[in-house]
Amino acid sequence: MQRLESISETSYLSVPNAGIYRKIMRFFYREYEKMHFQLYKEDVFAWLKEENEFAGYTMNQLELDLGALVKWKNLTPIQDPGKVYTIQDYKNKQYRYTMSEYAVEIERLTVRLENLFMESANLSTNFFVRLEKSLEEADMMQDAGLKEVNEWWNLLQEDFKRLNQNYQDYLRDFYSGKTERLMKSVEFVLHKDKFITYLTDFVQKLQHYSKRMEQVLVRQMPVIENTVLEKVVRSELDIPHALLEMNGNLEPDIRENVMGKWDSLKRWFLDTPERECESRKVLKITNDVIRSIIQNAALIVQLQNWGISRKDDYQKFLQMFLKCEKLEDAHRLSAHLFGVQKIQHLKTNSPREADGINSSIYAETPAEFQIRPHTRIYHERKDRRGFSDRTLEKMMQREAYLQSVKKQEETVMRYVKDQKIVFAEIEGTVPEMTKNLFLQWITRANMNAQRSGQTEFGQEYRLLQEEGTCVLKCEDGDLTMPAYILEFR
Repeated sequence: MQRLESISETSYLSVPNAGIYRKIMRFFYREYEKMHFQLYKEDVFAWLKEENEFAGYTMNQLELDLGALVKWKNLTPIQDPGKVYTIQDYKNKQYRYTMSEYAVEIERLTVRLENLFMESANLSTNFFVRLEKSLEEADMMQDAGLKEVNEWWNLLQEDFKRLNQNYQDYLRDFYSGKTERLMKSVEFVLHKDKFITYLTDFVQKLQHYSKRMEQVLVRQMPVIENTVLEKVVRSELDIPHALLEMNGNLEPDIRENVMGKWDSLKRWFLDTPERECESRKVLKITNDVIRSIIQNAALIVQLQNWGISRKDDYQKFLQMFLKCEKLEDAHRLSAHLFGVQKIQHLKTNSPREADGINSSIYAETPAEFQIRPHTRIYHERKDRRGFSDRTLEKMMQREAYLQSVKKQEETVMRYVKDQKIVFAEIEGTVPEMTKNLFLQWITRANMNAQRSGQTEFGQEYRLLQEEGTCVLKCEDGDLTMPAYILEFR
């Protein structure tokens, strides 16, 4: 077996500066597709400068990056003697760069990986028909030429490869994380019938064609294995390959490849003592997918039904009960709607009007009890009707408040004389609101060493105290207090 070593040509895909290297290699690949095999560094630099992200990119950086790609064998430098005009040009070594064979295949692979999910896989059964037709022609290949045998073999393997790849790509999506979440979403219920119909049709056709393919393989197996496969090996050897001829005898490798492909085709449709054929596994996997779709759809519908409000139904039942003129009619309606009920005896602490043991429960006066679930996650239902616009009411309340504040300020300021409020000189009855405001100002001033404060209306004041006391007549009684004086600034 050939020794497997690291491939240095793939290094540019995973290094820290991979974004720049991939840009350069993608440009080389696009030009390679246009048959522009050799490029100068000036061509690459001009193309990179068209990108906004390479606005600060310099020619020195490009030369270093090209050198790294040459080191990894992605690019092959070819010195251009036609552009050497001076000794300095010869020292600078003007190169043209071309992609290596490995680099071309790697870029081709990256392009295909980028478009992998854009290719739509399907469960087409046309490949079964084409495979059956090709196997039926095996008898004709005994007398056919090597070129015709090679074309028949390549067509057979291409159809088999497409069949195998398509079913794997299509069914693989159902086991990916995104599709599994999608199958459990409400939106998937709308499309479940389409998927089930498509998969069921594939299962039916697979059952039909797999049985026919099994019969064709059993019938044609002696001819193919004894005669045709040998001609296939000779047809492959008949095709000249310049590089492969240098490796010596190619027959063992080609024979192993042809026999391996034939065994894979047989194992797809024929059972072996060790394992069942691939077609039966595909049937089981497809049936599991159909079962999973149906179960997820049923679960989603069930969850939706749990969330449906039956308020309208209950209201209709209550209206029907209210229309019952007799208790016996209510019993019949209850039996019709709810069937046989499981009786539960509930005891309450409310007193009964009658203590007789023979009195019926229907003779009791109805009582209401609020029942709440005994769970920690229970919350009261919130009113989801929205809210009304109360901007006008807020403006009216704000205006009323400002008017009351203004009125209160006018009332208080009537007691100010010569920038002072002398409580001993106040005559008449003081309103309760005004009295409370005076006491707040006095308390506020007494709470600091400067014995000063500021009113709600913005005036600054200082609290003075004379000897003796005074009596302030208020609406709720007479208040005896020290002879304070509020002096405003």
